[in-house]
Amino acid sequence: MVVKNVKIVTMAGRDIERGFVRFGEFFTEIGDMKDFISTGEEETDGDSYPVTPTLYPGFIDAHCHLGMWNDALTFEGEDGNEDTDPATPHLRAIDSINAMDRCFSDAVSAGVTCVCTGVGSANPIGGSFAVIKTFGSKRIDKLIVKHPAAIKFALGENPKNSYNDRDETPVTRMATAAIIRENLRKALRYKEDMDEYLRTKGTDDEVSRPDLDMKCEALLPLFDEKNKVPAHFHCHRADDIFTAIRIAKEFSLDLVLIHCTDGGIIADELAEEFSGKPPKIVLGPLMGDRGKPELANHDISTPAKLAENGIKFAICTDHPETPIQYLSLTAALAVRGGLSREEALRAVTTEPAELLGISDKTGSIEVGKDADFSLFLGDPLDIAETPVLTVVNGKIAFKR
Repeated sequence: MVVKNVKIVTMAGRDIERGFVRFGEFFTEIGDMKDFISTGEEETDGDSYPVTPTLYPGFIDAHCHLGMWNDALTFEGEDGNEDTDPATPHLRAIDSINAMDRCFSDAVSAGVTCVCTGVGSANPIGGSFAVIKTFGSKRIDKLIVKHPAAIKFALGENPKNSYNDRDETPVTRMATAAIIRENLRKALRYKEDMDEYLRTKGTDDEVSRPDLDMKCEALLPLFDEKNKVPAHFHCHRADDIFTAIRIAKEFSLDLVLIHCTDGGIIADELAEEFSGKPPKIVLGPLMGDRGKPELANHDISTPAKLAENGIKFAICTDHPETPIQYLSLTAALAVRGGLSREEALRAVTTEPAELLGISDKTGSIEVGKDADFSLFLGDPLDIAETPVLTVVNGKIAFKR
């Protein structure tokens, strides 16, 4: 297929004022219209629209719960929090994601082509996340880009609230951190015992294989130096952010700060802490109220304050907290709060792709990458704008 006579915002260092993209499952050619040669394939012509459309990379939501809390359902569709055990690292998001949930359609209708989705924040250790495409199959197994994409940890009010009513641990921030440390330490011991077993296997000094521990098994990828899985820490308040950093340093985790609501207040500390190595931060949701104490400093100026301190980040919806189709509007709110338009677009394209480790596949329009893009007649950060066309993996996912 070819889309031609369009402006192309590649998010890869250059824009093309009037160009074309040729693609199958992947982008195969990107260029200026003066170099275009028709080869008889199916074409979408920008000249057929009342104004010249602009082609953008598909938007990426770096943190949400798409398919975990099903649209228009209550308990029957709430499959994101197994709040019967404070440590559940062995739970896999792919066993709960409903790929036929209506909100997948909502996503592509707004140009969101890829998301990182998974468990909620009821437990100190919740389980795994997966990066998936938002279109292409009714079966989640065929949508997976990366799994496990992260192991979810949670600090602050959510674990406290989940277990306080039952008078069970944890009811304090201390206990939440202690549960995380205990399980990480057990996993390290399990790894040491497994390594020793494998080292001595088949020799006269062979030691017994450790008893299977599914929780420890699930945490082992956090310590794999060749293919380390990130630790996503839910943290809003400044002290929780610092606790996440403290634990990550103690266990050499690949830390991603999720929400980071107080990030603007401690931007100088974050810049100092991560000097020479940029932190991985997912901000959001920016569209919402201060519905609990740890959101007291929620403000749309936070992205701009982090940017002023040289700190990069992605922006998320935390769907269903903010519905997935409003990802571009949350980026627009960041612009209203002082962030540049270019930085806001990066926060929903290239930055989440880098943060999630999928920048070789998506996040920008480049030859060889997945053909994920949307076509807009106006500015995608304008509240009134929606795509006229969304393509995922080279297939038309939405058209109006």
